Amino acid sequence: MILEVQNGCFGYPKQPVILENINLRLEEGHILAILGPNGIGKTTLLKCILGLLRYGFGSVTLDGQPITPKNIARLSFATCEHSFFPGLTAAGHRDFCAEHFPAFRAGRFQMLMDFFRLPEKRALRGFSTGQKNQFEVILALCQGADYILMDEPFAGNDIFNREDFYK
Repeated sequence: MILEVQNGCFGYPKQPVILENINLRLEEGHILAILGPNGIGKTTLLKCILGLLRYGFGSVTLDGQPITPKNIARLSFATCEHSFFPGLTAAGHRDFCAEHFPAFRAGRFQMLMDFFRLPEKRALRGFSTGQKNQFEVILALCQGADYILMDEPFAGNDIFNREDFYK
């Protein structure tokens, strides 16, 4: 399995060059960290890979095929911006994901919810920032995706929560 970006370029009207000639290749079983100062384009790159933003030119492929609705479930995303439904409970998210992600891992979800002692019957809007971040990563890890993209998922978490997740 290979996730690949070839000659990726992206810009905004007020900032025409954010990404220029980006090339990366991520093979199965590898971890890639993208490091750099704020504003350099790390989040923009992840959003382009996911199809949330379109490259000006270049390509993003998964096993040689463009990312489309047919293969997008092979990617999951965790962000400190929180991509869940704030009025839905954790259990409601579990049920939603189980219905919409064929490879959803309910056992892993329950194990992680128990490990972090997150309440299943509380709406996510009632979670602390750290709990929301934990939940965001739990969802990403349980979707059954081949590639898990993370954009500062532990921002706002205390050192103890980060250490637990690293374990």
